[in-house]
Amino acid sequence: MSKKAHPRRLAETEAKAEARLLRTSPRKLNLVAQSIRGKSASAALAELTFSKRRIARDAKKVLQAAIANAENNHQLDVDRLVVAEASVGRGFVMRRFHARARGRAAKVEKWWSNFTVVVRESEETA
Repeated sequence: MSKKAHPRRLAETEAKAEARLLRTSPRKLNLVAQSIRGKSASAALAELTFSKRRIARDAKKVLQAAIANAENNHQLDVDRLVVAEASVGRGFVMRRFHARARGRAAKVEKWWSNFTVVVRESEETA
């Protein structure tokens, strides 16, 4: 006896990839995500390739994984893919302290993020 198969949460023309626990704050990652939302997959890859932000390299890997999932797992046309969603979620926060003068301490928070990309096959060539 096995579990019942869950229905697919995405549409038939969509594919998804996600990265969990990226070492950057969600606020910084969201700036990169905003730059690719709604663009064609090739334009979004070009945007991330030439971005000066460090986290753009990891975001590019997630986008490439979503494109590969669309092509290999769902037989979608790569040339017609559009970034439908690029969502950023909050991971955990490592809390540390920084020793200060007179026995005091300053709080240091190290934020982690989750990143999800959904690509969709558009009707017309983008």
